[in-house]
Amino acid sequence: MTKLILIRITCPSRRVAEEIADAALEARLAACANLEGPVSSTYRWKGVIEQSFEFLLWLKAPEANWTKLDQMILRLHPYDVPAIVATPLTHVNAAYGAWVAENTEI
Repeated sequence: MTKLILIRITCPSRRVAEEIADAALEARLAACANLEGPVSSTYRWKGVIEQSFEFLLWLKAPEANWTKLDQMILRLHPYDVPAIVATPLTHVNAAYGAWVAENTEI
């Protein structure tokens, strides 16, 4: 079975999240995208504690597509340092894993 990852990206707007999701699916780098938010974020930026509302974008993808996805997200994302993190999926339903593999290209 293909190793899968779950990628979490914080985005400044629903529009940005949707654009990244659409690009990832159209390129067949990810099989599925979920969008949540807005969520409240607190972080330090250039020495100042900031608070803002952001949207969370989740992508399910083969681990082998990480580098291409990371590069694509960096091209499309407006932040100087976007939060792009991935977690390996250690347990995946077999039918879902097969679906992800069928709907992506490595």
